[in-house]
Amino acid sequence: MSHNNSCCRFCCRGLYSCNWGDSSKSKRKCGCCWFSVVTLMSLLSLCWMYICLVTFNDREDVNWQGFTQLKRWVNWFMVLIIISAVFTSYCVLLLLFALFQVALGEQLDLHWLHKIFLFFGVIFLTFGVTGISVKWAQEWPAVLLSLQATGPFLQFGAVGALTLLSSFVFQGFHRAKIGHKFLIAVVFLVVSAAIFLCPLFIRSPCLIDPKDLPEKPKLIGHRGAPMLAPENTMMSFHRSIACNVTAFETDVQLSKDRIPFLMHDNKSEFLLRTTNVKEKFPKKKFNHSTDLTLEELQSLNAGEWFLKTDPFRSVSQLSEEEKETARNQTIPSLLQLLNLAKQHNISVIFDLKSSNLENDTVDTVDTILKSGIDPSLVLWLPPREREYVNMAAPGFTQVYDNKKDMLNKSGSHLNVKYSSLSTKKISELRRNNVTVNLWVVNERWLFSLLWCVGASSVTTNSCHLLKDVHQPDWVLPHHRYTIIWISVDIASILIMIGICIFHW
Repeated sequence: MSHNNSCCRFCCRGLYSCNWGDSSKSKRKCGCCWFSVVTLMSLLSLCWMYICLVTFNDREDVNWQGFTQLKRWVNWFMVLIIISAVFTSYCVLLLLFALFQVALGEQLDLHWLHKIFLFFGVIFLTFGVTGISVKWAQEWPAVLLSLQATGPFLQFGAVGALTLLSSFVFQGFHRAKIGHKFLIAVVFLVVSAAIFLCPLFIRSPCLIDPKDLPEKPKLIGHRGAPMLAPENTMMSFHRSIACNVTAFETDVQLSKDRIPFLMHDNKSEFLLRTTNVKEKFPKKKFNHSTDLTLEELQSLNAGEWFLKTDPFRSVSQLSEEEKETARNQTIPSLLQLLNLAKQHNISVIFDLKSSNLENDTVDTVDTILKSGIDPSLVLWLPPREREYVNMAAPGFTQVYDNKKDMLNKSGSHLNVKYSSLSTKKISELRRNNVTVNLWVVNERWLFSLLWCVGASSVTTNSCHLLKDVHQPDWVLPHHRYTIIWISVDIASILIMIGICIFHW
């Protein structure tokens, strides 16, 4: 037993202080201060890791920002996740070694190398939080939204962590001086009270009786099924049909010969990401859709990039036949998509990317009317020139991208980013018979939360995954959650009292 204890002391001292000898020979200055720094960095890194996992739903936004700056498609978000996971693991392990040293009665003396790593960690977290606040500010509402899905379980986890760590706290309390004992007791009691009572402030739409659960949101294929095929190609839209989508979402631009075609990227080098334009026209740069005719656009390969970059890490799920089909995709015209939608009775919603919106709107509406599709299947989203569209095609369903315009026009269809409305506001709109579509929803936890809220539909990249979700991740009657919460708190308090008596 003594030998095992000595080995444990030896390892913890060596890994935390990088001092494998007798602790009495090590420098012990500011040991408690650095222990506080390690604890704080562990908590901050865990919070940062949580933010990264929550914003994983919007990872393509980060990758898109990187592409617009560097003109090279790299999965930057995965790089961020890996670095964050490594740093978080490092901080948590360092904290565990420190706690073991406290339990073994060893003096704390953080090695200078760990101090340097923690300093770089502070810089990394500062840049990360600043980057979100400045370039990606819309993600903060998403983080707050996620707490409605994870709040009850985070509280249970916090209670468990508090119970486990209480042993180390009680040991430190008994060994501390009189003045320090008071400080330790006050901090521990305040933290415990905050953790035990925080469910009083937890609000989640999934804390409802299962029989009150709204209808499952319908699925809209974001540029088709871009995890299974190159985005905005006919293969992608065909794959989304198997997901039972109710609408195709896409992006429309007009070619030099005034024919609407499908392409998301626009303006500067708009063909660079998703086609082989560099190989086809090595000495030219195209910054506008009207620089090429539809024939020239359709001479480009619009599928090879998908196999090379594997943007969603999903290419391995495709068969060799599917890969070959993807490899031979071209840029489709709007008419091709309308014919597919007409054949399967599926709606179409799109953004119109244009520098000449008046003429482009006229040509786009003309193409739609000539296609013979049922006008009610066309969900008209572009906000400008709406008066003309209402006159030329009164059968189109008018969809608005903000609540104010919708109310001013007495509309009943809203299409907004999922984090732009509170769950309370979504429920209120649904009670007023407003159809609310939320974009872009890819992760199951988020889809489950919006299902509990009552969203009408979601635009998604992962329709093949969400179609198999037959119920939210969790639904719990509020009274049952209250019983579980109180029971867990009482059990934790009794265990900690037992641990305290044992140490005393």
